[in-house]
Amino acid sequence: MATIHLNSGYDIPIIGLGTWQGPVGKEREVGEAVKTAIDLGYRHFDCAYCYQNESIIGDAIAEKIKEGKVKREDLFITSKVWNTFHDPAHVLPAIQKTLKDLKLDYLDLYLMHWPHAYKYSMEINPIDPDTGLVALDLKTDYLDTWRAMEGLVTKGLTKSIGVSNFNSKQLNRLVSNCNIIPAVNQIECHPYLTQEGLRKLCKSLGIAITAYSPLGSPERPWAKPGDPDVINDPKISLIAEKYNKSPGQILLRYQVQLGNSAIPKSSNPARLKQNIEIFDFKLTQEDMDYISTFNRKDGRICPNAEASHHPEYPFQPDIEF
Repeated sequence: MATIHLNSGYDIPIIGLGTWQGPVGKEREVGEAVKTAIDLGYRHFDCAYCYQNESIIGDAIAEKIKEGKVKREDLFITSKVWNTFHDPAHVLPAIQKTLKDLKLDYLDLYLMHWPHAYKYSMEINPIDPDTGLVALDLKTDYLDTWRAMEGLVTKGLTKSIGVSNFNSKQLNRLVSNCNIIPAVNQIECHPYLTQEGLRKLCKSLGIAITAYSPLGSPERPWAKPGDPDVINDPKISLIAEKYNKSPGQILLRYQVQLGNSAIPKSSNPARLKQNIEIFDFKLTQEDMDYISTFNRKDGRICPNAEASHHPEYPFQPDIEF
């Protein structure tokens, strides 16, 4: 599996498995998906506390290690500190919980899932009874959360640290006030949301990008009729026919040639296999440029709108991305 070299000195496999499995009730699918993926050659697994399935993933990884199919050092495991644990006092317990559930001694990459903090809670989205909205923590600055994450590297609990969903303004501020430059900014990226400005900034700062929802998250439960549906775009289908590949393979090859790693989600064995069979062809520059013209103002499919009342909500319309 091809890799990208991180500023922390480690290498991240270009294609990984996203482990969010969608609607409630599908959590157990992730265990079989992880085991199948390891058998197929996946070595990069993107996890998160808020997915509420890390113990299932940990069981699957442990089973494959016990079988001798893979060694821990062969794997690149990412997880994320959730918004309710941004207070520095909760960062260490958060990663310890994740490591316990994943049955690991260390992570390869630990990300701040979002720049905005919620009130400390065991609930994923604690609700303020007075407003009916997500209860915010307006006292904790993401810079303080980051400093606590830097301590996790010192303790050997994670090899690298990074962020997710940070806009250009937040990223510049973080880089100007940190000891460890983020290794990765994990962002939504696909032809309907190309993130050109943010990608250029990350490159200038030496920060790698991992693209989530690279296939447009077609099974997202909040999708409405008429919402962006990039994988079923007829223009993508025509390009796929040209290369004798699936639309998903075109979308992933697009990310690879942009220089991003990508973490498509699937629990279907055939699609899992397809998603890593993207290294035997190359899109022409003409096709890359053409696909980039699909970018649209309403292309974002993961807005995390429930946090839009937080001052550090990253997708404010006046922020250049």
